[in-house]
Amino acid sequence: MTTFTHDAPRNASRIGPGLGFAVVSATAFGLSGALAKGLLDTGWTAAAAVTARILIAAAVLVVPALVTLRGRWALIGRNLGLLTSYGVVAVAGCQLAYFNAVDHMQVGVALLIEYTAPVAVMGWLWLRHGHRPGRLTVLGAVVAGAGLVLVLDLVSGADLSVVGVVWGLGAMLGAATYFVLSADEDNGLPPIVLAAGGLVLGGATLLLAGLVGVVPLRASADPVDFAGWTVPWWLPVLVLGVVTAALAYVTGIAAGRRLGSRLASFVALTEVLAALVFAWLLLDELPLTIQFVGGALILVGVVTVKLGESDVSEMPVEAGTLP
Repeated sequence: MTTFTHDAPRNASRIGPGLGFAVVSATAFGLSGALAKGLLDTGWTAAAAVTARILIAAAVLVVPALVTLRGRWALIGRNLGLLTSYGVVAVAGCQLAYFNAVDHMQVGVALLIEYTAPVAVMGWLWLRHGHRPGRLTVLGAVVAGAGLVLVLDLVSGADLSVVGVVWGLGAMLGAATYFVLSADEDNGLPPIVLAAGGLVLGGATLLLAGLVGVVPLRASADPVDFAGWTVPWWLPVLVLGVVTAALAYVTGIAAGRRLGSRLASFVALTEVLAALVFAWLLLDELPLTIQFVGGALILVGVVTVKLGESDVSEMPVEAGTLP
């Protein structure tokens, strides 16, 4: 019996739009770090910035989601478990775990651990559904991973905290859950409905966590400085919610449904590159030469994974082998 070994796009014509959505999503997500750092420097806590970001995004998407749903409330009932998992694990849980990891270790190390999510996605698809990755996909994973190490400038070594590593692995599982759930289009939920529902539940979870004291929620109305110019506090908060959350999640889901969770998760590695560019433009943090080299390796890795997915997608699949 032929083994179904991939979760490649169902239609080759969807790859181009899928890559476009993935790049938009990664770029939008990449902007969040520089904006958040400006807020943190004025006295905002990370939890407060993340909660504001998610709640604003939820407010932006709720009405369009309801219009798109067109009264099909049964979809919500049938997918309540999916929406809860997406909101609590992929949105709120991932963010909480990541910021707790940052509290115990260097930001670069925590980010690297979280971005091992594509490997977790491959492992899940292989163990749960028998989607064995091809050689090119594995090679692309190795190359992209090496690029991340260089981009995050970890070659000189970094101190590790056991507690931080555990939180980082939690963030990785949250990110992997995001990619897997985003790629599922068999549930019938339009991307904007899944994003809105997840953000509402995720934002409510974070707000509750702050109210009971699990995470500190402190904000400031002081102006925010970016690379020599000052903006009112509400501007980066608004951009965080509308661009780096609402736009990022909707386009990320659209990308996952066109590319499959495995390829989408690797293309999402370009978020690291976007984060470096925005840090340079907004915070005057110019990347090092070794980071530019790492960025090139990430792009090579993503292209290699894409080629691997394309090769496997052309393999014959016998009836009854799909999960």
